[in-house]
Amino acid sequence: MKNKKHRLILLGVSFFSIAGFAQQKKWSLQECVDYALKNNISIKLSELDVQTAAVAKSDAKMAFLPTANLQGSHSWNIGLNQNITTGLLENQTVQFTSIGGTVGVNIYNGLQSQNRFTRARLAAVASQYQLTKMQEDVGLNVANAYLQILFNKENLKVQQQQLDYDSKQMNRVQQLVDAGSVPQGDLLDVKATVATDTQNKIAAENALLLSKLSLAQLMQLENFLEFDTEDRDYPTDETGVMLRQAAEIYKKAKETRTEIKIAQQNLAVAEKDVTIARGAYQPTLQGFYSFTTRAAYADRVTGYQLDTNNPNSIIGYVDGTNQNVLSPNYVPVLGKHAPIWDQFDQNKGHSFGVQLSIPVFNGFSTRNNVERAKITLERTRITLQQQELTLEQNVYKAYTDAQGALNAYEAAKTTLAAREQAKEYARQRYEVGLINIFDYNQAQTLFVNAQSEVLRTKYDFIFKVKILEFYFGIPISPSIIQKN
Repeated sequence: MKNKKHRLILLGVSFFSIAGFAQQKKWSLQECVDYALKNNISIKLSELDVQTAAVAKSDAKMAFLPTANLQGSHSWNIGLNQNITTGLLENQTVQFTSIGGTVGVNIYNGLQSQNRFTRARLAAVASQYQLTKMQEDVGLNVANAYLQILFNKENLKVQQQQLDYDSKQMNRVQQLVDAGSVPQGDLLDVKATVATDTQNKIAAENALLLSKLSLAQLMQLENFLEFDTEDRDYPTDETGVMLRQAAEIYKKAKETRTEIKIAQQNLAVAEKDVTIARGAYQPTLQGFYSFTTRAAYADRVTGYQLDTNNPNSIIGYVDGTNQNVLSPNYVPVLGKHAPIWDQFDQNKGHSFGVQLSIPVFNGFSTRNNVERAKITLERTRITLQQQELTLEQNVYKAYTDAQGALNAYEAAKTTLAAREQAKEYARQRYEVGLINIFDYNQAQTLFVNAQSEVLRTKYDFIFKVKILEFYFGIPISPSIIQKN
C-alpha cells in the first residue's frame, strides 16, 4: 500500500511537471509569424515556384552551349544480303557495328537565346516577388488571428468577472430573501442572470478555442490544444503612421509594395516575349560537325589461288582461227574479318559545315505569335495600371478605416466610463430600494457590453494600424525580407 501510494505521488508530480512544461511555452507574435513562414503550405508552394523559375533560368543559360551527342548501333542482317566481298546476293547473316558523334552550335538565331535568358532572369525575379507577397499575406493573416486570440482572452476575463460578480450578488440576494427583505422574484432574476453569464462565458471559451485553432492551422501547428499566446498588452499609441497623410502613405506604397513590383516585372517579361517572337522573323545560322565509323563482321578476301577444278577460263577468240584465248582462273581466298578496331580506324569519316535557314513563309505563325505577345503585353500594362488604382483605393480605405477605428475606440472608452458610473449609480439606488433587481441587472449588462466593445475596438484599431504600417513599408515581421 505504501509503495502504491509513492507511485501515485510520483505519477502526480510527473503529470504536473509535464503540464507545467506545456504551459510554459507562450508564443509571441514574432514567433508565430516566423513559424508560419517556415511551415505554411502556400509559402512552400511559392518556394517551389521560385525553384522552378531558377531551373528555367538555368535552361536558358545553358542554351548558349553547343550540343553534343554520341550514337552507336549494332545490327544483324539475316537472309538474302549482298556479299560485300564478292558483290553477290547470298543467304547469310552479316553483323555491322557503327558509332559516331555530332556537335552542333547556334551561331545566330535572331538573338533569341539572349532574349530568352533575359526573360528567364526577369521571371525568376517575379517569382521571388510572388514568394514575398505570399509571405506578407500570411504574416498579415497571422497578425490578425493573433490579435483575435488576445481579444478573446480579454473578453473571456470580462465574462468571468461578470459571472463571479453576479454569483456573489446571487448569494447576497439569497440572504436578503431568507431575511424577508426582498421578494423571491429578485432571486429568480439574479439566477437567470447568472445562467446567462455562464452561457456567455462558455461562448467566450469556445471563441478563444476556435481562434487558437484558426491560428494553429495557419501556422501548420498540429497540437493546437497546447498552443497559447503570450499575455501582452499592445499599446495603441506606439506608431507614428497615423500622423502621416494618406497621399504620403500611397506614394511610399507605390514605391515599395510587392504587388506593384510583381506587375512591373510581369510587364518586363511581356515586353521580352514580344522581342523573342519577333526574333523568329530573322534567319538562323548553325554550325555542325559529325564523325562516323563502322565495322563489319563478314569474311574478307585474303588472297587468290588457281581454281583446280576449272584452271582456265575462256576470255576471247582469235580472229580468223576462232582459237580460244585462255586465262588462268583464280578464285578469291576468304579469311576472317579484319580486326574491329582496325576497321574503325580505316572507315572513319568526318563532316562539318554550316546551315543557313531563312524563314520565307510559315502560314503566318510567326506573325500570329507576335500579335499574341503584343496582346499579352497590353494586358500586363493594363494590369499594372489596375494594380496601382487598387493600391490607391486600399491605402485610402486603410487610412479611413484606421481613423474610424481610432474614433470608435475613443468613443467606446467614453461609453465605458459612462456605463461604469451608471452601474455604480444603479447599485446605490438598488441598495436603498429605489429600483428593482431587473433594472440593476440591465445597468450591469450594459457595463459588461461596454467593456467588450472597448476590447473589440481596441484590437480592431491595432490591426487596422498594422495594415496601414504594412502599406507604408513596415513589415509585419522582420523575417519578411523584400528581395529585389
